[in-house]
Amino acid sequence: MTSARTHIFRLLRWGRTLARHGALRDIEKHKATPPQVRRLFRLARLGTIQPKEPNYSAALQAIGPAAIKLGQTLATRPDIIGEEAARDLLKLQDSLPPVRFDKIRDEIELSLGKPLDELYSHIDPEPVGAASIAQVHRATTIEGKDVAVKVLRPGIIKKFGEDIDTYEWAAAHLEAMGGEAKRLRPQLVIANFRRWTMRELDLRREAASASELAEHMANVEQYEIPAIDWDRTSGRVLTLDWVDGVKISRREDLIAAGHDLNELANRLVHTFLKQAIEAGYFHADMHQGNLFVKPDGTIVAIDFGIMGRINKKARFWLAEILYGLTTGNYKRVAEIHFEAQYVPDHHSMEDFATALRAVGEPMRGKPVSELSVGDMLDGLFAITRDFDMETQPHLLLLQKTMVMVEGIATDLNPGINMWDTSGPYVKEWIRGELGPEAAIADRINSDVDTLLMLPDIVRRLDEQLPRKGGAPPALPVADVELIWDRRKTRSGGGFWRYVLVALIAGGAGAGAMFLWG
Repeated sequence: MTSARTHIFRLLRWGRTLARHGALRDIEKHKATPPQVRRLFRLARLGTIQPKEPNYSAALQAIGPAAIKLGQTLATRPDIIGEEAARDLLKLQDSLPPVRFDKIRDEIELSLGKPLDELYSHIDPEPVGAASIAQVHRATTIEGKDVAVKVLRPGIIKKFGEDIDTYEWAAAHLEAMGGEAKRLRPQLVIANFRRWTMRELDLRREAASASELAEHMANVEQYEIPAIDWDRTSGRVLTLDWVDGVKISRREDLIAAGHDLNELANRLVHTFLKQAIEAGYFHADMHQGNLFVKPDGTIVAIDFGIMGRINKKARFWLAEILYGLTTGNYKRVAEIHFEAQYVPDHHSMEDFATALRAVGEPMRGKPVSELSVGDMLDGLFAITRDFDMETQPHLLLLQKTMVMVEGIATDLNPGINMWDTSGPYVKEWIRGELGPEAAIADRINSDVDTLLMLPDIVRRLDEQLPRKGGAPPALPVADVELIWDRRKTRSGGGFWRYVLVALIAGGAGAGAMFLWG
């Protein structure tokens, strides 16, 4: 077990890095930051030269790979770190200098149990990409097939494990302070982060995820998942088909190749909805570097280390929420939140519906140039505090992916209306799932009337679905011994020596605690 002293010194190092990048100043003022932590933030900033504008993404890149991944998670949590920090973290680039090829060669041979020349006739020693967890090399198999070879960075599993241990330690102490910090459930956030990250560090799981998603999407035209080479795949090495295409971020190259950007944007949105709402299993790392467009217009997705899954009940509720917010049926959206037990029963459902109206009405019917999914999520987060809503970590990946998809679609077609694009798909999915009862909706001519009927129809299906709240059981959180509990069992002299270390390190160390909300 890692000692408290070790955790404190890690926090000292990370906190000072955050302070040098100006990343503590605004967080210190945030209303969710406990008063005790605010005082320590001020100590952490003493003696540092800070830029005028905070640079959160650069700070996390300087701290290391685990911090980069954590920053990408926190980009979806403006309620914890503030809107400015969340916007900055959305720009966080998951890239690091590559590992020397001789170490990569050793990793491949050790993991696959064969010399490199028995596996590949050629492998380019220069990687095509180097991220925080792994790097990718282009290669040709001995059978002559072009492939991409993804290899974990040597020692990365041990490094991530150590850092996440400290995240858990810090989150436990932050949550124990009570108040707003407790409501935001930092320990549960880190428990989910550990689960997602440890999955990403096992490349066999990534290969299995790609295979499962390929089955779900097999009948979707012009959407492709590269095939896995299972004979050259292990926990630390993943080999899959090479993709020849244009990155979806290269807008001018797509235009030059003759692609219809509006059609690509619409197809990308529908593909995400099919994964999330129809299959309940979606690619949760859909940033621009992980999507390519082949010459025939086929969208190809890569990098399946982070996947999201939502159950059937939650998918129906998600569909109803999308409809409710875009059609003004705020009462039904409020009912969904109470049914899922996201809002405690002592609150008024009518008051919650009114709060939702304040978020939804300014946005309805506007083009994406004037609104965004991100803005709507920010507005929804803002009302959670007033209604004592605890964080639902099982929805974080979905929220993050919605923001990513919207961003890419907007880059392709700045005039796209995400709600108009997604509405017909969601409507048809609900009607298809309801089977014969959807005939009721077919008799109604007005689209508005149809949408108003859907919640009642969905409720009829309720008896066929699990009789549980929408949130799955919470993950177990780490069992952490708190400093103020430990002191009861220590001698006075030992305790005061410990306090001296904490006073030296705590100011900067606790500054990093905002990361683990």
